Amino acid sequence: MKVLGIDPGTAVLGFGVVDAGGPAPRLVECGILATRPRDPLPTRLRILYDGIVTLLERHRPDAMAVETAFYGRNVRTTVVLSHARGVILLAGEQAGVEIAEYAPALIKKTMTGRGAALKPQVGYMVMQLLRLRTPPEPEDAADGVAVALTHALIAQRRGAFFRQVTGAQ
Repeated sequence: MKVLGIDPGTAVLGFGVVDAGGPAPRLVECGILATRPRDPLPTRLRILYDGIVTLLERHRPDAMAVETAFYGRNVRTTVVLSHARGVILLAGEQAGVEIAEYAPALIKKTMTGRGAALKPQVGYMVMQLLRLRTPPEPEDAADGVAVALTHALIAQRRGAFFRQVTGAQ
């Protein structure tokens, strides 16, 4: 199973593509999509949309996993982030890819065992799980990879559970 993981943002969007089809997950690509702060929001959203469409076309993932919006004190930030998530979800829907969404605390807990883990801790565990020499850089890219790994791990567990319950091989 190949998964495109997305850590949404309007200034910096982190992404990671993980192939979890073999005995151990493998990092295919990771990076960021960055927009200029002075660009108007519609321009930034188009850049993000075009970037996600390009990633979906290049990698043809089986699933796309997206981090849900973090509800902080700043309502404006949450609303703008929701716009970014909207174009990301639209791109995935148009590509016909399975879409899963995960809360930030669940991603951190899946990666580190702690829902309040810090970014360096998540990056370290991504490095360990993928047997990399260093954590993916920048941290937003590592977060995108963590989203993809979370989906791969949860999908594996779900598949094993249903095989056990139904007795299927």
